[in-house]
Amino acid sequence: MSQDVKTPDHRQAPDRPGRGRKRVRTRGQRIRRGILLTLLVLLLAAGGAGWWAYSHLNGNIDSVDLDQAIGDNRPKKVVAGAQNVLVLGSDSRAGANGDLDHGDVSGARSDTAMLVHIPEGRSKATAVSIPRDTLITRPECKDKDGKTLPSANRVMFNSVYSLAGPACVVKTVEQLSGIRVDHFVEVDFAGFKGLVDALGGVTVTLDKPMTGEKGGLKLDAGPHRLNGTDSLKFVRTRYGYGDGSDLGRIGLQQQFMMAMLSEIKKQDAFGNPAQLYKLADAGTKSLTTDSDLASLTALSDFAQSMKGVDPDTMETIMLPVAYDKVDPNRVIVAEPQATQLWEALRADKKVPASAKDSPAKG
Repeated sequence: MSQDVKTPDHRQAPDRPGRGRKRVRTRGQRIRRGILLTLLVLLLAAGGAGWWAYSHLNGNIDSVDLDQAIGDNRPKKVVAGAQNVLVLGSDSRAGANGDLDHGDVSGARSDTAMLVHIPEGRSKATAVSIPRDTLITRPECKDKDGKTLPSANRVMFNSVYSLAGPACVVKTVEQLSGIRVDHFVEVDFAGFKGLVDALGGVTVTLDKPMTGEKGGLKLDAGPHRLNGTDSLKFVRTRYGYGDGSDLGRIGLQQQFMMAMLSEIKKQDAFGNPAQLYKLADAGTKSLTTDSDLASLTALSDFAQSMKGVDPDTMETIMLPVAYDKVDPNRVIVAEPQATQLWEALRADKKVPASAKDSPAKG
């Protein structure tokens, strides 16, 4: 997969396929589809292995009690049968792993955020991607230590996670959208190291060399079988491949996830109980969920309910944004498009075309 596209993720071009023509996905849509596919694999692996390894695997799952962390001031549920799941892709940069990025990389960051709406009937999902550099109003939140963090205006959406943790991200998204978040799932990219080793490695193919600049992985063009350690370096590489942007790194993460899914399919992992257990053990170590999903029984039930959702038909939408007039390197929520988008999802209705057009686009 080529990583030469230089358009930042908040400038995603609108998807306007012609009548009777095959739909061509944008890079952002492929990234979000890849993340959703990976999430489904982890949920299904965890749920499928649950009946004979329940106690051990349960202990792997970290959880957050959203009701306790957020309180009662949350949007009301409008359509009982619909589900709204906030999916975060996080990447811890603490310790020696921070050497790959050179800079202020303490703690963890969440560079991927999607609100996935699953309508009543569970047949098709809509994923709304929130650009990381969107300026938003952060509500008053409690941080990970229980300390109250005051409300703040014009802060980057991406900063909420690092300052206050996932519960505050959920509260921010609920305030932004007016939509009740039913579940939260965080996928830790560092956790894929163990998952790759459980598979015996993953093969990726590069169409150009990876230079190893600034501590990244150095690889020639062509196919490479990566172990867990090198896979982690691969998904963190930024400066040594493509245009050196965050989008390029996210593209590598998406390419890696699709390669991992291909490896799981090739090994028929779901038909091999011993291999399934190894994957579930590694996969659950990379998951943090809300407390309602924090058991294998709950994960299994949720995964089974999601089986009717085909990622190939998932509608992917970027939150409509416009360039900020004060800081052109940042974007702000575009109106009335954003309100139209949130109102449609809240009522479990089709998103109108007018709600998908973002003024900030390449």
